[in-house]
Amino acid sequence: MPTLTIDGVEVTVDDGMTLMQACEEAGAEIPRFCYHDRLSIAGNCRMCLVEQENAPKPVASCAMPAGDGMVIHTNMPSVKKAREGVMEFLLINHPLDCPICDQGGECDLQDQSMAYGGNDSRYTENKRAVTEKNMGPLIKTVMTRCIHCTRCVRFAEEVAGVEEIGALGRGEHMEISTYLEQSMTSELSGNVIDLCPVGALTSKPYAFTARSWELEKTESIDVHDAVGSNIRVDVRGREVMRILPRLNEDVNQEWLADRSRFAYDGLKKRRLDKPYMRVDGKLQPVSWEEAFKTVADKLGNTDASKIAAIAGDLADVEAMIALKDLMQAVGSSNIDCREDGILHDAGNRGSYLFNSTINGIDEADAILIIGADIRSDAPIINARIRQRWLTGNAKIAIIGENTDLTYDYDYLGAGPQTLQEVAEGKNSFCDILKGAANPIIIVGKQALAREDGQAIAATAAAIADAIGGTYNVLHTAAGRVGGLDVGFVPQDGGRNVAEIVAGAASGDIDVVYLLNADGIEGEGLDKAFVIYQGSHGDAGVKNADVILPGAAYTEKDATWVNTEGRVQQGRRAAFPPGDAREDWTILRALSGVMGKTLPYDTLGALRARMVEIAPQFDVLDDVTAADWQGAGQAGELSDAVFTNDGVNHYKVNPICRASETMDACEQNRAEISEGTGTNG
Repeated sequence: MPTLTIDGVEVTVDDGMTLMQACEEAGAEIPRFCYHDRLSIAGNCRMCLVEQENAPKPVASCAMPAGDGMVIHTNMPSVKKAREGVMEFLLINHPLDCPICDQGGECDLQDQSMAYGGNDSRYTENKRAVTEKNMGPLIKTVMTRCIHCTRCVRFAEEVAGVEEIGALGRGEHMEISTYLEQSMTSELSGNVIDLCPVGALTSKPYAFTARSWELEKTESIDVHDAVGSNIRVDVRGREVMRILPRLNEDVNQEWLADRSRFAYDGLKKRRLDKPYMRVDGKLQPVSWEEAFKTVADKLGNTDASKIAAIAGDLADVEAMIALKDLMQAVGSSNIDCREDGILHDAGNRGSYLFNSTINGIDEADAILIIGADIRSDAPIINARIRQRWLTGNAKIAIIGENTDLTYDYDYLGAGPQTLQEVAEGKNSFCDILKGAANPIIIVGKQALAREDGQAIAATAAAIADAIGGTYNVLHTAAGRVGGLDVGFVPQDGGRNVAEIVAGAASGDIDVVYLLNADGIEGEGLDKAFVIYQGSHGDAGVKNADVILPGAAYTEKDATWVNTEGRVQQGRRAAFPPGDAREDWTILRALSGVMGKTLPYDTLGALRARMVEIAPQFDVLDDVTAADWQGAGQAGELSDAVFTNDGVNHYKVNPICRASETMDACEQNRAEISEGTGTNG
């Protein structure tokens, strides 16, 4: 471990650290544009120059390894002069359009030119002009502002895994561009906006809408998949203006999937802002009192065995607790949160968690993926696997669809028969799994949402036990693990989702309460009395007789549990529109009208009830490990191959389906696949 002297301070650092990292260990601030902790070193900008004793010239600290005995100065007059010179060159061709640049107020170039630049410029010649590049519906380009840091190029190649951005030309004539003049085909493309240190790459949907100092910033949790990415919601007034990633090393690091970042315009469209009731076949707006009275009368006059409740993918834990308690008060045991039809056992927590944790992927040396399109279902986890694959220390194999996951893998086969071969040790990848120190198995929706899903889970769990590995379930819905944790599943012989729908069709179920449930397939609900509670007029309202408007995820304080079992709390960034209310408060008010008042009046009291049901809710922002008791049930495996469920990546929930930006992304992806346009 080398020991250096930096500005008179002696520090010892780990082997392999750069001078820049060593300087930061010593408390010295080093400016930079091209360097980023998660990307390879480029050494392009030279803004990080420091003086090394006995060196002939200033050295770029980002690219120089720390050596034993080095004496470094970061604040000498020579260093100050060198940085001023670098900044002057960077500003030679940079346009003076800060007043109209969306990066204004958050621009590294602005900040560092003030801190490290000179007071004037000696350059009088005309500035360079660069034509704008086409990067699709998400990324706005003003490439005249580009300072050639190549962060976007390195991100596309190293993190996103799509080598579609590069540099054309040399020197002053160098230009950053997508090779085919079309948008990146990555589900993580929006992260280049955060990486760009100037205003060359900005958000196209956000362009010219707000300034950073106008926005109120709220830390929250994303719900567009089950990863639980940490986000920051920026609001002006009552309107969400943008969503950005928040650093969490254990979950999403500092990245965010495109649908999580850009689908916020769907929060303004198709919103339910007042109660509705179906009168003479048509939905009519009514007061809360009328809606509650109708629902209370219907529930009160219906036999408990004919009442059912389904919680959907976007249901928060507080709302599910309230609905579960209300159904218990009514006497109904027909409740279920497993909208996708996967019959996870709520009493066996280890059977439905991503047990190795997302961060644990960094330690895996063999990964077997079964029936999961991870790139589409969980782009952040896919990037984590790619990050591990790049180290060269992990072997990956797939059973399922043979798709581009941005990393190399061994394709073993398409269905359960291949899985059975692995279980019997007849596959070539078995030796790799057995020889691995930390193998993990990831099972996805394509494998579990089938009639033989429980048998597949049991087989995968048996393989994990045999190799000493970890069994992981990759969920796709933000509300699923929380619902399972609080036991929002059929009680004492109650019906599951499929049985509820079938019962509604046959007349055995008369009343169905849908809580953010927009993915119910089948026509059976048109024969039942349907109460829909949610934020958007989507599929769930198709057969609704009463609609109770709820709040979206940015409009309520709510708890979510991600696929690994991490309990996280989202916070209200804006108020819901019109008469819409937070979901648990609607259920609490309804219980009072029914004469079955729920025993909590405050959010704190409700969360105490959550902890009473499941103690892990008392541990926030951390994973409470589950006891491993196996998974699934032994049974016969089908010959049918694992196939995608057909859900479009950009249309996974009501918010995405209401988003014009997601519409543009869907069209853009189709055009790229068909090769019919330049996808502007």
